Amino acid sequence: MGNYGKGDTAWFTHDRFGMFIHWGLYSMPARHEWIRHTEEISDGDYRIYFDLFDPDLFDPKAWARAAREAGMKYFVITTKHHEGFCLWDTKYTDYKVTNTPAGRDLLREVVDAFRAEGIRVGFYYSLIDWHHPDFTLDKIHPMRNKISAGEFNKGRDMKRYAKYMRDQVTELLTNYGKIDVLWFDFSYPGENGKGHLDWESEELIRLVRKLQPGIIVDNRLDLPGSGDILTPEQFTPDHGMVDEEGKPAVWEGCQTFSGSWGYFRDETSWKSVKMCIEMLVNHVSRGGNLLMNVGPTSRGYIDARAMERLAGYADWMKYNSRSIYGCGAAPAGFPAPPDCRYTYNPETNRLYLHCFAWPFKHVHLPNLAGKVKYAQLLADGSEIRRREAVNEVHSNLNSTTPDNALTLELPVLLPQGTEVPVIELFLK
Repeated sequence: MGNYGKGDTAWFTHDRFGMFIHWGLYSMPARHEWIRHTEEISDGDYRIYFDLFDPDLFDPKAWARAAREAGMKYFVITTKHHEGFCLWDTKYTDYKVTNTPAGRDLLREVVDAFRAEGIRVGFYYSLIDWHHPDFTLDKIHPMRNKISAGEFNKGRDMKRYAKYMRDQVTELLTNYGKIDVLWFDFSYPGENGKGHLDWESEELIRLVRKLQPGIIVDNRLDLPGSGDILTPEQFTPDHGMVDEEGKPAVWEGCQTFSGSWGYFRDETSWKSVKMCIEMLVNHVSRGGNLLMNVGPTSRGYIDARAMERLAGYADWMKYNSRSIYGCGAAPAGFPAPPDCRYTYNPETNRLYLHCFAWPFKHVHLPNLAGKVKYAQLLADGSEIRRREAVNEVHSNLNSTTPDNALTLELPVLLPQGTEVPVIELFLK
């Protein structure tokens, strides 16, 4: 495993929560960001979206405000997705936003807006490019079933394409100030795929580390040792993750409010606000970050369904963010009760009990007898009474405290900010 340098993940594992933004020409057909692949659309037929891309309601300040209010501390935006369209004024292709009716560098406006809200900056950059004249045919290319590789690849050179990527990454990492995260996507080595040799990943990662020391890079270059974070996608790991050497790893799950990343008008599997909050808690309780995605419309605004979920995060994080920031998995030996998750802040020595289902009257916390000096409902700071004695009144009603456990006596009704209730436990 090569030594390619490391990024600064201290802020990352503290902040825990970020916004992913998938925005490109695919927001116009509005039926999945992989539309060129799934519908096998040619460059010529896809051109209509480039010619007409004009996000007249684009308001990056509204995006940034929604992210900040939701409690998101960093963002990652698609500077270029697999379609090859570039959201900035790159010198290396005409297939860029400044040549559409939009007519200006929208990436810069997004960066400026998010920085103004105190949110750290991350760039997604696709290793794949279905538009570039040197990108060769492979098993996921839109033209895979319509032309032979020999005919399609005539005159194409992946070495020139790898140089193109380095030139563009140089622009992104020199023209926009400090960049905190660089998110490459993705490798698919093996038969009729592409991996580190195609991307010239060693040269690429060394360039990145040179241009932006301390930047966090993901693990999708097909180059062991080059990434700082593992990136499970569209699933939540059941426990903490380990790196190639079996050591605990820094990780970030990337998830969507619905089933796609780009704006999808007719998509119906939208997650509830409660499920979205539970996803955040699940990630942090297992030592990970959550990068939650929005796909703005082609007119440039975040649609009402996504805004409703962001507002749900905002309502909850206003009262409960203390159980997220600076937190990770609970110490070994503190198993959470049924339908609950723990997060733990080692700096403050506080344990946070998140109740996915609110128990009636009491909850038993295994192995916490004698270890808690105070408990409160985090949302309003109201005391939660606790007991440890075994010989309770009404013991015939099964409300006795199990051995070595702490019992919390719970209110029946909950105050505001408790879509997922949190109890803060001050450990001795």
